[in-house]
Amino acid sequence: MTETDLIALAAEEGFSAAAVVDTSEIPFDPMFRPYCAENLCGQYGVNHSCPPDCGTPEEMKARITAHKKALVLQTIWDIDNYSDSAAIKQAKGQHNASTLRLVERLRRQGLDGIIVGASGCALCTPCARKEGLPCRFPKLQYSCMSAYCIFVSKLTEKCGMEYDCGAGLLAFFGMYVFD
Repeated sequence: MTETDLIALAAEEGFSAAAVVDTSEIPFDPMFRPYCAENLCGQYGVNHSCPPDCGTPEEMKARITAHKKALVLQTIWDIDNYSDSAAIKQAKGQHNASTLRLVERLRRQGLDGIIVGASGCALCTPCARKEGLPCRFPKLQYSCMSAYCIFVSKLTEKCGMEYDCGAGLLAFFGMYVFD
């Protein structure tokens, strides 16, 4: 499957933009991990895909760079009020649902890889971690860009995508990492 094919499939699933990069070009910075520990999303220590359970910054980087390519995905949403957490949660959910649909299509075509979401995994409510159980969907589980310590604004610049889309617009990003 060519890069053009991958980008076309992403467009079919509703992504605003998509780009393929070598994983060696993805900028990582462990300074982002303390933001996870602030637990503003409420998932720290209660979700298999979030810190500290997902792995150290070094382990997360190694997971990405063990693969050759990443399909970087962007959606852009009209969000009138950035403090409207319900609208933001809905947009993130739709972004991640589009990612999962795309991944299903890619995997059916033999392109196996790992998912990086726009937020921590929300496949199960509550996460099995809260019940002390293993992940129910390990092949679909996804950690967010922050958990991987990806410097998203630098990555989007490399991909030719807007990180800050302007007033009333909010962008979400994810990736599918593969060989």
